[in-house]
Amino acid sequence: MPNIISIESLEEAQALIGANDAHITFLEDMFDVTIHTLGNEITVSGQDDENVEQAEDVLIHLLKIIQRGMKVNLRDVQSASSMAKNGTIEYLLDLYNEVIAKDNKGRGIRAKTTGQRLYIENIKRSDLTFGIGPAGTGKTFLAVVFACQMLRDGQVKRIVLTRPAVEAGENLGFLPGDLKEKVDPYLRPLYDGLHTVLGTEQTDRLVERGVIEVAPLAYMRGRTLNDAFCILDEAQNTTEMQMKMFLTRLGFGSKMVVTGDETQIDLPGATKSGLIEAVRRLDDVKGVAINRMDETDVVRHPLVSKIIKAYE
Repeated sequence: MPNIISIESLEEAQALIGANDAHITFLEDMFDVTIHTLGNEITVSGQDDENVEQAEDVLIHLLKIIQRGMKVNLRDVQSASSMAKNGTIEYLLDLYNEVIAKDNKGRGIRAKTTGQRLYIENIKRSDLTFGIGPAGTGKTFLAVVFACQMLRDGQVKRIVLTRPAVEAGENLGFLPGDLKEKVDPYLRPLYDGLHTVLGTEQTDRLVERGVIEVAPLAYMRGRTLNDAFCILDEAQNTTEMQMKMFLTRLGFGSKMVVTGDETQIDLPGATKSGLIEAVRRLDDVKGVAINRMDETDVVRHPLVSKIIKAYE
């Protein structure tokens, strides 16, 4: 017998189904089920009872989110589906209870997966957090968003964002300009979170005043970063000495987040990754949190997680 979900209003049903039935189409593909909609009722059927139950669980939990007055998009459906597959769908509502920060239009930014939620909790509790995972897991974006909120709340006085100037297949020496101008294109991804939370104009003003600093890793040498939220992005491309240099910049009243993907190392030859060595050395150090995310935490296009898994 097919499972039937009854919904109180047509508006809630439409929000659950998605524009052009996009949410339903995704679920049918993800769980190999057939989903029919008729008025306020949604019917889920299929050959595998477990898949049917998981798809139904996703719809029921997403409906609860909609009934709380929150919008659901395809990314939410994707995250909920991954959690259902992993047996953690019961924690879905918890992800929507806490707003990490509000964007420049007043909309809440929340963790989308249990891995992301644990990552945020680690950042809260620890002075040094490592966020390790593939592209699309939100490790850099969420760290920047959290940093912006701490700046808004007066918990830190400035934000320092940096990444190593290592590139695949190009030589910086042939690029025009000074060091900062040469590496600026590689720092651009760090602005995404800033612009989302603060807006372009406020971000530019804070950068001009030095409240937000976006700089290549070489600029960190010899400094002590007090009352700052410091983020080292693309840390897999640091050498062991660069990583040690950055970590020892940590000052009083500061937090550090180090993000990277151990499968995307662009260092030349046999150079060891500072990220891998730091995780090995600091794994049992109190005050250090090491957070690992995988393809189930990817919140980009649904194909991205499949591509990551295929390459693994």
